[in-house]
Amino acid sequence: MDAVDASMPPFQNLGQLICRDRDLSKIAVIDLGEKGKPREFSYAALDAMADGVARTLTRRGLERGDRVAILSANCAEYLAAYFGVMRAGLVAVPVNFKFPGKMIEFVIRDAGAKLVFCDPERRADCPASLPTVCFGDAAAEGFDQFLDPGPFAPIVPAANEPAMFLYTSGSSGIPKGVVLSHQSHIWVVETRLAGQDPSRHRYLIAAPFYHMNASALAKLAIAGYSTIVLLPYFTARAYVAAIDRYRCTWLTAVPPMIAMMLREAELLANADLSSVEFVRMGSAPVSQSLMTSLKRTLPQAAVTNAYGTTEAGPVVFGPHPQGLPVPEMSVGYPHPKVQLRLADGDNRNATEGVLEMKSPAVMLGYHNRPDVETPMTPDGFYVTGDVFRRDTDGFHYFVGRTDDMFNSGGENVYPGDVERMLERHPDVSQAAVVPIDDEIKGQKPIAFIVPRAGRHPTEDEIKRFALANGAAYQHPRFVWFTDKLPLASTNKIDRSSLRRLAEERTKNPDRPVQ
Repeated sequence: MDAVDASMPPFQNLGQLICRDRDLSKIAVIDLGEKGKPREFSYAALDAMADGVARTLTRRGLERGDRVAILSANCAEYLAAYFGVMRAGLVAVPVNFKFPGKMIEFVIRDAGAKLVFCDPERRADCPASLPTVCFGDAAAEGFDQFLDPGPFAPIVPAANEPAMFLYTSGSSGIPKGVVLSHQSHIWVVETRLAGQDPSRHRYLIAAPFYHMNASALAKLAIAGYSTIVLLPYFTARAYVAAIDRYRCTWLTAVPPMIAMMLREAELLANADLSSVEFVRMGSAPVSQSLMTSLKRTLPQAAVTNAYGTTEAGPVVFGPHPQGLPVPEMSVGYPHPKVQLRLADGDNRNATEGVLEMKSPAVMLGYHNRPDVETPMTPDGFYVTGDVFRRDTDGFHYFVGRTDDMFNSGGENVYPGDVERMLERHPDVSQAAVVPIDDEIKGQKPIAFIVPRAGRHPTEDEIKRFALANGAAYQHPRFVWFTDKLPLASTNKIDRSSLRRLAEERTKNPDRPVQ
């Protein structure tokens, strides 16, 4: 790639990443949200919409630091609102629309949002007491009517001024608002752009913008004067069709998305995917079989097994300084601008241990959660909770989590959270949730249920209850009933025993639970 012009001024506001001295008639976003009717937005149009958002929010009296929520599937207006909120000195709060209604309301209330942007499908999930602006709605509070056309001078943020809250679940299962500053993610953008000119690339984004995976890539693409090909959400057929039709060069996805794409054998056989040059997979572990299949399907593409966290961003690992090839299952060598160490107890120089990291991208903290123990060490390292192994060349390999959390399709699933939800069912006395392997999702939850005395719930009843009271990715794919749960020597549930039993029973459904 060509080097970026060293004279390019540094960015100051995370909402203003558009270089206005370039040709703004170039297409910034190809929005594929309307079936059969792609919408193209130039850099000029995206810039004008973001300014219009900032002008209206300011005119309505929202004050610097106020929070504005966004509850929507991916669309160009989402990006405009996201950037406009930050330009105005407000805090953008993308909300996970896969949460159940009560959890969505909790996040919006917890953030203290003063206004909500949404799409029509999510309008009913917005708190009735808050002003709501609906994308694609021609009504008085529709997005187009909301915009105040005209230029806007973005605020210059103070040091450590929050730009966005990204909500992520913690070990308690209660979503935590990760507070990220303008400077933290401007550093991410500028670090990823260093020495590169990505302007010729077309980035395909189908992961949701409420995830770091998609939002960080969108900011990189806009700052790099690239074109985003945007899907409202992921489906394998739409993903393959977009690559073929729009000649996408960059793919970023969680591994289950790639796995589902690879299962579309007939579609892949008739599609031209030769445009793909780079594939970055992150947010969930990558299996060897998936990596092998992907490289067989896209032999011309460079595949990256990436790692990042909401709390500390996507700049963690990179290439080896001596040019050594990155082993297939490695996430790479520590990035030169990031300090990393592996902690095994008091040993901070272990070859296998919990990853601790320090960089300018690390969060300011969790919003409104004095009950949560800080994940920061006294010397300023963020404790990820992820266990890694380091080889003799310095390459790192993901091993697993320190707690019981597991990842299903790119979503973190916390067993205790699901168990508490299942135990609210009137017929359930006790529940234990463990993961089993799945070739698409990576892992998926299953539940062992101890019924209340004299009650006889069915598997379908438990599944329906879970879907009604929890996020879709949390619902147990299998439900098995038992008289009691096995205990370990600590008198806690023996999860290792349950996982072994679950794996055996999926292979032999007739095996009794006891």
